[in-house]
Amino acid sequence: MKRVYNSPMKLNAKELRDVDEKEIADKLKSIKRRPIYFILENIYDTYNIGGLFRLADALAIEKMYICGESEIPPNSRIKKASIGTYKVVPWEYCKTAKEAIIKVRDESVKFLSQRGPYPKSEKISLVSSPQVIAVEQSPDSVPYTKTNYSLPVVLIFGNETSGVTEEALKLADQIVEIPMWGINKSLNVIVSAAIVSYHIIDSAM
Repeated sequence: MKRVYNSPMKLNAKELRDVDEKEIADKLKSIKRRPIYFILENIYDTYNIGGLFRLADALAIEKMYICGESEIPPNSRIKKASIGTYKVVPWEYCKTAKEAIIKVRDESVKFLSQRGPYPKSEKISLVSSPQVIAVEQSPDSVPYTKTNYSLPVVLIFGNETSGVTEEALKLADQIVEIPMWGINKSLNVIVSAAIVSYHIIDSAM
């Protein structure tokens, strides 16, 4: 039997935009969050960042780290694109992806101590050190469906043009990519993040 991650509350777009962060804080504590972390490295398009907040909320991930030259809330475009989900998704700014990875290791230890152990009947594999996955096209990458995922897992998403930096790629345990069969070289970062994330949930949990 899989663990149920459904939120105890459901808000529409207007309610999310209007919700007060302080008033909703206690209710957010009741959400069963998944041991998944997003690292956004130099994402320039603020609408993409907002969309990734929406995805992060939909997945109920543990935390999102916004790094480098990326904008952060309360940027008006992030607020608009996220429809207010930036207020309900735990997030933090870090100067580099490396700094974020170090923080995730500390966060994942806290997650395991607070949420574990999981029932043996659940299809879930938790390890003490998070698995770091870079989603990027690279000579060293493998198709995202060909990787064995373990939790906690860290997903690194890079710049819309230049991708994940070499420094961050070297820190990754695995580089995965989404096959592209047409002329276009890559997918939008929100779409890529959704494809890989939902696959991980289906395969690792």
